[in-house]
Amino acid sequence: MLGAIIGDIAGSIYEFDNIKTKEFALFSPEMDYTDDSIMSLAIAQALLEHRGKGTNLSEAVTTEMQRLGRKYPYPMGAYGGRFSAWLRSDHPQPYNSFGNGSAMRVAACGFAADTLEQALEYAEISAAVTHNHPEGIKGAKAVAGCIWLALHGADKKEIKAFVEAEYYTLDRSVDEIRPVYRFNESCQGTVPQAIQAFLDATDFQDAIRTAVSLGGDSDTLACITGGIAEAFYGIPEEMAQAAKALLPEDLLTILETFEAKFQQAS
Repeated sequence: MLGAIIGDIAGSIYEFDNIKTKEFALFSPEMDYTDDSIMSLAIAQALLEHRGKGTNLSEAVTTEMQRLGRKYPYPMGAYGGRFSAWLRSDHPQPYNSFGNGSAMRVAACGFAADTLEQALEYAEISAAVTHNHPEGIKGAKAVAGCIWLALHGADKKEIKAFVEAEYYTLDRSVDEIRPVYRFNESCQGTVPQAIQAFLDATDFQDAIRTAVSLGGDSDTLACITGGIAEAFYGIPEEMAQAAKALLPEDLLTILETFEAKFQQAS
């Protein structure tokens, strides 16, 4: 799931200063992880707890998202207003969101699952603690399903067919989307575009560049694309080490523990 974090980092400085080109430095001093990475790692820790100790996944997701969200309250990009209130609540309840947060944090569900059905189940649970709107759940399931399929040998034609059969129409290339695409925080306005960026890419690095070049919610787009691209292509070692060097020790420990448990063969 490091691919999602790399995408988040690469898009971090372009979220409110969009670029429409693939020609940019993937790692610059201004770039950093954002709330996308923190919440992705919260889901990873919840799955470690669930699979390792038999905890209730929904409860573990809530606990870990609140724990890490409160520990890291002001990452680059920060949290949305309703989500910030949820993080601070003593009795957190879902608030019918269809924002793209459910899809940007879901990568671990695709990597940890034994079957496609389990990936979709994990994704729905991870989304529903906040984003229980059907579109919020739909976005998370689409991304987790793509990751699971990519990790288990599906080609791009098969991944596209899965998405179109169950979730979104993918009938425009990135080159067609880019000129008219604008900032959009909804799942339905982010997830299909991020998946298309993966489908149009030639390798992992190109996938990240392609996603950021769309403009819009750049870190979240590239976070989503990056998780799928990692499962399909793997990650160049130099990029992996550069991203890991930016993470605090506790977040890096979650990542490496998750990778050791669930991604040894990926």
